[in-house]
Amino acid sequence: MVSSALNDGVSVAKGEIVSQRELKEILYDIIFGTESRAGKLFDLVLICSILLSVLAVMLDSIGWFSRTFRLELTLVEWAFTILFTLEYLVRIYSSPNPRAYIFSFYGLVDLLSIVPTYLTVIFPGANFLLVVRLLRVLRIFRVLKLSRYVGESNVLLRSLMVSRRKVFVFFYSVLVMATIIGSLMFIVEGEDNGFTSIPTSIYWTIVTITTVGYGDITPHTVLGKLLAATTMLIGYSIIAVPTGIITAELAHEIQRDRQTRTCPNCNHAGHERDAKYCRICGAHFPGAD
Repeated sequence: MVSSALNDGVSVAKGEIVSQRELKEILYDIIFGTESRAGKLFDLVLICSILLSVLAVMLDSIGWFSRTFRLELTLVEWAFTILFTLEYLVRIYSSPNPRAYIFSFYGLVDLLSIVPTYLTVIFPGANFLLVVRLLRVLRIFRVLKLSRYVGESNVLLRSLMVSRRKVFVFFYSVLVMATIIGSLMFIVEGEDNGFTSIPTSIYWTIVTITTVGYGDITPHTVLGKLLAATTMLIGYSIIAVPTGIITAELAHEIQRDRQTRTCPNCNHAGHERDAKYCRICGAHFPGAD
């Protein structure tokens, strides 16, 4: 009898483990996948909820609307926050590798989209953090990435990350050049013509190089106008440099993305096209046999 009871207990325990595993697989297919009917319905509800929550944040920034419907906006915000919190916890529960999801890009966006509301309870003066809720709109890219636009957002992010050093060196060079030209303009024009300091002159140089041209400060001397014309020509010649750098890296990443696939759970790229599971978090790729 004792051995029978033990066997029954082991069977029950195994049954619970199997049921939990099946539950995680079902939840993963609904939340992270888009092939099933339930997954498509979940994505549709998620997109509508995100857009409505972002609309609520925008309406809350309108003074008269916020004062008139303060209670209604507060209730709506807490309803969306609780909804997104439950979704975030279920994503962690159903993910094959919760740690990989939590520290992934979309995992951090999911967390940042719900934290500000809770912080206002602990720190009443932290209402300005509520604007961070607008990060919720970034979560739509997760749904789009899993349905039609497979990996496009990751391709763009990887292109920016790969080209960050080249772009940094370029902007540093532009800043040095702006400092030199700004100092010359301060010497040539002086305070009487609006160039009251070197930082102000650097501001004018950056506005001129970027072809913005506010017109709040303008040179009056012949030498100053000549230097301004030279600065404008330099601006036209260098404005395309960062665009070319990022475009080249983007073309490379697009070519690479055509030969690989991205994990829908942790967003890690570089897997072979015929891969069935992610080598980082172990998640199953949708559509893989």
